Amino acid sequence: MFLSMVDVIFSDVAQPDQARIVIINAQHFLRTGGYFIVTIKASCIDSTAEPNLIFAKEIQKLQKEFFRPFEQITLEPYERDHAIVLGRYRIQKFV
Repeated sequence: MFLSMVDVIFSDVAQPDQARIVIINAQHFLRTGGYFIVTIKASCIDSTAEPNLIFAKEIQKLQKEFFRPFEQITLEPYERDHAIVLGRYRIQKFV
């Protein structure tokens, strides 16, 4: 089966390796310059650490793989220790 590249991926998984899951899916399916929306659930990654520290670490993992976040929104007071990160993937630089 052949799948075309997509313009946007949305990830809402409650797994400790959620950044890795997003990275693998983006490498296979997200076009260059495509957008991503990722929910980060801090307690699913490490329930003992400060949520803001976890958010920062997960964003760093994404940035190492050519993700360029442009907005982070916490979901307080609706969901505790949750954030949504929006951005673009493999942005082409024009010279």
